[in-house]
Amino acid sequence: MQVKIIITAKQANSVIPINYQYPLSAVIYKILARGDAEYATFLHDRGYTRDNSLKAFKLFTCSDLNTPFRIKGDRLCLLSNEAVLILSFHLPQAASTFIKGLFMNQQVEIADFKSKAAFTISSVEILPPLFAENGAHSQEVTLEPISPIVCGQKSANGHYNFLSPEHEAFCDLILFNWQEKHRTLYGEEATKAVFEDAKISVQLMSNPPKSRLTTIKAGTPGETKIRGYMNFLLKAKANADALSLLINSGVGIYNSLCMGSVAIKQTL
Repeated sequence: MQVKIIITAKQANSVIPINYQYPLSAVIYKILARGDAEYATFLHDRGYTRDNSLKAFKLFTCSDLNTPFRIKGDRLCLLSNEAVLILSFHLPQAASTFIKGLFMNQQVEIADFKSKAAFTISSVEILPPLFAENGAHSQEVTLEPISPIVCGQKSANGHYNFLSPEHEAFCDLILFNWQEKHRTLYGEEATKAVFEDAKISVQLMSNPPKSRLTTIKAGTPGETKIRGYMNFLLKAKANADALSLLINSGVGIYNSLCMGSVAIKQTL
C-alpha cells in the first residue's frame, strides 16, 4: 500500500536538518503507535524475523520530502510551506481506511539539536493498488528511486561497504535482500518457486548515478553514515505479489530510515 501525504508548515521559511530521515522515521513510528501501539512497538523493537536468522525487516519505507529548498550548511531552508511524502507499507489494501484515518491531521515535527520545524498533515491520499490483480504470472516493471537506494556488502569486520549501481555485485545483493524479505514472510519453498525466474537489473541514465551520504542520529553517540544512490532505474521481474513486496517494503537496506522507496515508472 502506498500513501501520498502532504504536510503543511505551521510557519513560513521553515528550516529542517539536511539529515532529516531519522527524525522523520521517528515521527512515522509515533503516529503508528497512536493507532496501534503493539504494531508500532513490534516494528521498532523487533520487526519481521524467521527462525534461526538474526535478520529483521520492518517492511515499510518512505520517499524523500518533495519540496523546493535551498541548502545552507547542514540545513534545508524550505521555499514552500508544503511538502509531499510517499509512505509505503506492506499491508493489505483493506487497511487503507485505518491508515488514512490514522495519519490525517496529525502533527509532524522534524528536529534535531540545531533546528525544529512543525507541520500538520493536511492531506492523505491512498494511492491505487500497484497491480490490477495479484497473480502467479511474471511481469516486468521499471522502478525509479524516490529516496536513495542503499546496497551494502558486509566486510570482514561486519561493517557495510556501500555499493554503486555500477558495481558488479549490486544487482545480486538487491535480489538477495528481496528474496530474504519474501522468505521471512512466506517461507523457503514459496520463495524458491517465486524467484525461480525473478530478475533485477540496473538501467543507467545519460548522467551517472548520484551518490548521497546520509547521517543517521547526527551529533549523537549512535551516529551512523550510510550511502545511497539515485538517478538510475531498476528493471524488476516477478509475479505481482513479489513485486508489491519489493515496492511496498523498499529496495535494499535501511528502508525504515526512508531509504529505497521506489515508484513504477510509466512508459509512454
